[in-house]
Amino acid sequence: MNNDFSRILALLRKERNLSQKKAATDLGIAQALLSHYENGKRECGLAFLVKAADYYNVSTDYLLGRTAATDGSHIAEGDIMSSEEIDAATRKSGFSGKNMSAMLAKKMLIGGVDVIYSLLTKYRNPKLTAAVTEFFSLSVYTCFRLVHRANPKNDSNIFGIKEEMAFRSAVAGRNLCEGRAVVAADEVKPADLPQLPLITMASLEAEFGKQSNVLMSLVKNSEKAIS
Repeated sequence: MNNDFSRILALLRKERNLSQKKAATDLGIAQALLSHYENGKRECGLAFLVKAADYYNVSTDYLLGRTAATDGSHIAEGDIMSSEEIDAATRKSGFSGKNMSAMLAKKMLIGGVDVIYSLLTKYRNPKLTAAVTEFFSLSVYTCFRLVHRANPKNDSNIFGIKEEMAFRSAVAGRNLCEGRAVVAADEVKPADLPQLPLITMASLEAEFGKQSNVLMSLVKNSEKAIS
């Protein structure tokens, strides 16, 4: 069993506001054994895997971290691009599989950003929105400079800062934005908590559908790259 299983098993229980004792009783095992499963200290058998999937009404693939969708579906081109976009892309002269991959990657990022800004609108935190926006802007700036760098003949005069300084400053700038975002997020007053939306897999899927799966796939891919 992988690390995703223990994390997701605990996440599902907490999202449903179940005590470990209650979940263990319903699943027909000792609380200590469920604790071991949730902490990754023990591996469960296939029978428990299926029982837990039925209990939480999710797929075994989701429990195992093989998909970001609770129903076990996997992201397809049609979930990211419309049929019209796919048809238009494939008709382009010289269009290749690599181009399609780049377009799909772009659409996934756009979908993820859309979800993030929709959530920011609900949180109504101007400082957090400003910090996240500047973080995104600096990231786009850095990526553009990296693409520009790919051809030595590209005119560097379109930039006002030398490349080495730009990259280092952008990293520092993103760190500052991240710090401001953390401070803004932590300034929530207890009285405001009941009005804030609760982010769970169920709430994301209910509001954003396939877009939520795209965002969680980006999360999964990022965490894989980090680890």
